[in-house]
Amino acid sequence: MHGMNTKATHVRKAGPAGRWEGVERLAYKRDGDAPFRDVTRQVLFDAVGGASQWRYFEVAPGGHTTLERHQHTHAVMVLRGRGRCLLGDRIYPLGPHDLVDVPAATWHQFRPEGDEPLGFLCLVAQDRDRPELPDPAALAGLRALPGVAAFLDS
Repeated sequence: MHGMNTKATHVRKAGPAGRWEGVERLAYKRDGDAPFRDVTRQVLFDAVGGASQWRYFEVAPGGHTTLERHQHTHAVMVLRGRGRCLLGDRIYPLGPHDLVDVPAATWHQFRPEGDEPLGFLCLVAQDRDRPELPDPAALAGLRALPGVAAFLDS
C-alpha cells in the first residue's frame, strides 16, 4: 500500500437507529429561535472538505422542523421513517432514501407521518446565513396555496 494514507482520522460506528457512536444528540435550535416541535440534531462531520457540515435531524411523531427560508442551500437524504415536506409552493411525500434539494430562498418544513420518527441527513455549507421566518403576509400567502394550510395545521 505504498503512498496510501491508511490512518483513519474519523470513524464513527452506527448505533441504534438514528444514533452514532461518540456523536452528541443536541437540541434542534436554541430555545426561542424559531417555532418547531420534537426535533433533535447531531453534527456528524463538521467542515467536510473544509467547507460543509453534515448533520442528522430526527423529527419525532407529531413534531416538525421550523418553517423557514435562507440564502444557503440544503441537500437532504431521508434515512428513516416517512413524512412530507413543504418545498416552495408544494407538499412532497418522503420515504427512505428520498433526496430533497432545498434551493436558496425557498420556504421549507419537514414533518413525519405515522408513529415512526422522520430521520434525515442534511448537507449544508459550514458558513451560512441565518434562517428567515415567514412574516404574517408570507404566512398568509403560503396558507392560500392548495394543500399548504392543511400541511401546516397537521
